[in-house]
Amino acid sequence: MITTSRDPSSRLKMFAKELKLVFPGAQRINRGRHEVGALVRACKANGVTDLIVIHEHRGTPVGFIVSHLPFGPTAYFTLCNVLMRHDIPDLGTVSEAKPHLIIHGFSSRLGKRVSDILRYLFPVPKEDSHRVITFANQNDYISFRHHVYRKTNHRNVELTEVGPRFELKLYMIRLGTLEQEATADVEWRWHPYTNTAHKRVFLSAE
Repeated sequence: MITTSRDPSSRLKMFAKELKLVFPGAQRINRGRHEVGALVRACKANGVTDLIVIHEHRGTPVGFIVSHLPFGPTAYFTLCNVLMRHDIPDLGTVSEAKPHLIIHGFSSRLGKRVSDILRYLFPVPKEDSHRVITFANQNDYISFRHHVYRKTNHRNVELTEVGPRFELKLYMIRLGTLEQEATADVEWRWHPYTNTAHKRVFLSAE
């Protein structure tokens, strides 16, 4: 289930619609005046596996929260460099097939934890699916890319980007679900103000 912060701009609504196309079987709900607790309860009652909430600042999407239901965890990401489908030239059409996943650069223990959180948002694809979604980690920035491909002959394939395109940076993982913010334990949190913060990477073991 995908929703937004309250009073979303038209751009955030459009981004939510585009994300709905990314995740097979996803639904989008207008936030309206719903409290987070009511949203989570409704999702649990209807067998929803994950709740994704996107936030914005002055019309730019800046936050991406994934809460795994029914028991957690909840991962909080900063969103940056968002490029929506209508901003990308020569765009392909979105396939509804279940995508193959390319998950690269998540070699540390925390990296594996994050890659699992992202991987479980997607069902298992069929072998003949021509849709590919990439989460590539470099220096703790996770690049999201979305392509379809077709074989031009037995040796070559042609990739077409279908968008959207964005970067994620993890800043916190909490045990528990989204409405338990006040009581759930923090499993990991990024501390940007420590002396070595700018030198350290967390998602890869290098």
